[in-house]
Amino acid sequence: MSITFTDQDKLTLRTAAWGAVSLMSAAGAAGSAHKAATEGSIALTSATGPVGHVLAEAPKGVKYGKTVAELADQVLPALTAAMSLLRQRDPAEADNFRRTVVVAVEASTRPRQGEPGPTMAEMARKITAALDAAPATTGRAAADGGAVPAATTGQDRPELQKAIQEIVDSGFVGVSLRVHDERGEWAGSAGVAELGQAAEPPVDGHVRIGSNTKTFTATVVLQLVAEGKVGLDTPVDDHLPEFGLDRRITVRMLLQHTSGVFNFTGEYFEDGTFAPGIPATPAGKEWVDGRFTTYRPEELVRLALSKPARFEPGADWSYSNTNYVLARLLIEKITGRPVAEEMQRLILGPLGLTGTVQPTTRTDVPEPHAHAYYRYEEDGQTRTVDVTRQNPSWISSGGDMISTTRDLHTFISALMGGRLLPADLLAEMCTPESKAGYGLGVFVQEAPGGGTVITHNGGMAGHAALMYSTPDGGKTLTAALNYTDDATLSLGAAFQQATQRLVAEVFGSGQA
Repeated sequence: MSITFTDQDKLTLRTAAWGAVSLMSAAGAAGSAHKAATEGSIALTSATGPVGHVLAEAPKGVKYGKTVAELADQVLPALTAAMSLLRQRDPAEADNFRRTVVVAVEASTRPRQGEPGPTMAEMARKITAALDAAPATTGRAAADGGAVPAATTGQDRPELQKAIQEIVDSGFVGVSLRVHDERGEWAGSAGVAELGQAAEPPVDGHVRIGSNTKTFTATVVLQLVAEGKVGLDTPVDDHLPEFGLDRRITVRMLLQHTSGVFNFTGEYFEDGTFAPGIPATPAGKEWVDGRFTTYRPEELVRLALSKPARFEPGADWSYSNTNYVLARLLIEKITGRPVAEEMQRLILGPLGLTGTVQPTTRTDVPEPHAHAYYRYEEDGQTRTVDVTRQNPSWISSGGDMISTTRDLHTFISALMGGRLLPADLLAEMCTPESKAGYGLGVFVQEAPGGGTVITHNGGMAGHAALMYSTPDGGKTLTAALNYTDDATLSLGAAFQQATQRLVAEVFGSGQA
């Protein structure tokens, strides 16, 4: 079969394979690191087939860790992700990739005299284990651009298929679901990818994930805390003095929505009133007409700061997208790099999240994807338009990212499993405030029937994503929905009910 790699696919394969050589070189530094790297590189560039063409050049702009431990934390998950990617596309090329990396690893050990040292031998073992950790898929890649079959382990889960069909019946255009639990992995879809067409949503299609972006952003900030570049209880004004922020607002308050800063997309108050901000989705036709406008994040923050604060810093809780635009600007100020580059360095690259994008201002959603719609009133008539393409700078890091159910599973499982944050910061992240149960970029909720789930969901103008995990990352639910949005958020109640049904089915044995 023919196989086509996107630029992101190529980066994942190169990062993993060349990273393995770098890891072996670092592990053998006591011998001859340069020769180890040279021998391993020769093996990679000698590979044949489609994978060989990809590995013929090293990845550009990828910064590997400096120590063996840092390299291992980055490279081993990437090797597993690369194998998963290839097994979905072409099992033969997966075998080719594995064989190529193993040959490169073996070549890296040759410059040493005698047997490889214990560190080198251990890294070689871990690399092989990472290559073999990717789950095998049943059947060949589907014609929807690489989506896996509906039941990836061949199991029949009629209760899950019924649950997503009920969501479609409640008014959604389409839904795709992925579950990892004690019975293995299941993925399926219902409804349609596009109005007027018959095809179901791609099982692992791309979707605008809305406020799930906040969990990614919070994780990057906490990783910078772990690197000693910022403190959780440091005043944000220390790093972003240009905005004249209240000195009492800390980094923690941004991530936990306790800063009191006005929400630039508009504020809903307890008495039912609404204070508008920029022309966001509650603005109807005005948002539709301006959906390709580019907003600078500084512009969004200044608009928010021109409005009265909701409350004194730390005195209450209120969900505000402004907090996470400030978090984005904080990341960029501290690192001197765009947020998308830091996201790639700290999360997307190490985890091999090839389907996840931080578009910033780019308007397209990568293929395959289901379509998003928006309904509005004009001249007394109701109009429905396809809004899949839009400039997401209007929401910025409050919700601009694109991902897949597979990548969301990998991310939340790795995050809760302790692969992205040290234990003390992960505990901080999952410690909720009292009003809404919000930690640092995640909600901490009671699961149906007992226990706890860590979650964040998001809706973004006709696209939505769900992301749930047990606190250890062992059981996850991720979903993508496409629907027709409108100014009154009329599907809001159905969205909440649909979410509750799915969570009850997966985490509560069907009992709400």
